[in-house]
Amino acid sequence: MSHGLIPPHGGTLVNQVADGARRDELVKEAAGLTRIDLSPKQSCDCEMIAIGAFSPLKGFMGKADFESVCKGMKLASGDIWPIPITLSTDEGKAKAGDRVALYAPNGTLQAVMSVEEVYAHDTKLESTIFFNNPSDDDGKHPGAEAVKKEGPVCLAGPIEAVEVCVDPDGPEAFLDFRLTPAQTRAEFANRGWKTVGAFQTRNPIHRAHEYLCKCTQEITDGLLIHPLVGETKPGDIPADVRMDCYQALIKEYFVPERTLLSVMPAAMRYAGPREAILHALVRKNYGVTHFIVGRDHAGVGSYYGTYDAQNIFNGLDEDNLEIEPLKFEHAAFSKKAQGMVSGKTFPKLEGDQIFLSGTKVREMLGNGERPPGEFTRPEVADILITWAKNA
Repeated sequence: MSHGLIPPHGGTLVNQVADGARRDELVKEAAGLTRIDLSPKQSCDCEMIAIGAFSPLKGFMGKADFESVCKGMKLASGDIWPIPITLSTDEGKAKAGDRVALYAPNGTLQAVMSVEEVYAHDTKLESTIFFNNPSDDDGKHPGAEAVKKEGPVCLAGPIEAVEVCVDPDGPEAFLDFRLTPAQTRAEFANRGWKTVGAFQTRNPIHRAHEYLCKCTQEITDGLLIHPLVGETKPGDIPADVRMDCYQALIKEYFVPERTLLSVMPAAMRYAGPREAILHALVRKNYGVTHFIVGRDHAGVGSYYGTYDAQNIFNGLDEDNLEIEPLKFEHAAFSKKAQGMVSGKTFPKLEGDQIFLSGTKVREMLGNGERPPGEFTRPEVADILITWAKNA
């Protein structure tokens, strides 16, 4: 266990990033290899594997892991793992024993892979992970529909990355905040944090989110605000705008010595409860001990029950999970209490709580209207209004 922190998932923090002479060798070798062009999601997954965020994975999953994960939320090794991490492609691209070069969507060489297995991609099986019941599949779930359009075969095997951030000049690079799990662990140790809470987000932090973060800070040594900056769905607020919001909020309303902002270069699956588990395990690899599980964590539409993402943790093997899920009630601003409350802390009074849906907020911003201070801090509202006017 490094620095006395929580051990990574599976016991060892993976590092599949090549450097120095080895990197030079791979770049030279790649020029003569079959080229595989990655989708945005696959490129995000490639980076997450390489830096150890997906430990214990050293590459894209084989058939045994794929089926075990889809059917039982475990790797073939028995470790908890809720979502397949696969490299799907067209048939005939490669065979077992081949070496292939993996290119990011922008054309950058990202990694070299040793293909150990090629197997049929059971998209029907994989699409079931997005639903509590197969009958819930109405053909409109963004995650499930994306899977159905993926390639018919999967390539499995370990990777060696030659580039971690494949687009360092892109709007979602955030090099100053792009810390690997090894780096966040070192920073936690440097700050003397033994217990660390993490907040996952793909949206700006509003008052309810801030309340959850502050509650977490009361029971841990420090807080990692860890927004997802990989691929998201159309309509989500761009990552660069969100980062401006996070920095403004931390500067004015958080204690910097107790707060760390970093980014997670993962792609969203919108898989609800299963993705909540994945987000927890990933944060465990980053050195986090307590993970805030949202009321509708990684949800989309009305596919999941109000607290499904929290309840799914109840049936997991705690010895293997290790990270502590923090399950908060829905929070909102109470006019009577003059502050943030939840169902556990304040009685529900008719017309008392101020709640705005994401749709309503985007509508207000589009009209140049400021969301009320009970919903979001004015510094955040300023940034969002400016973005909305220029979007």
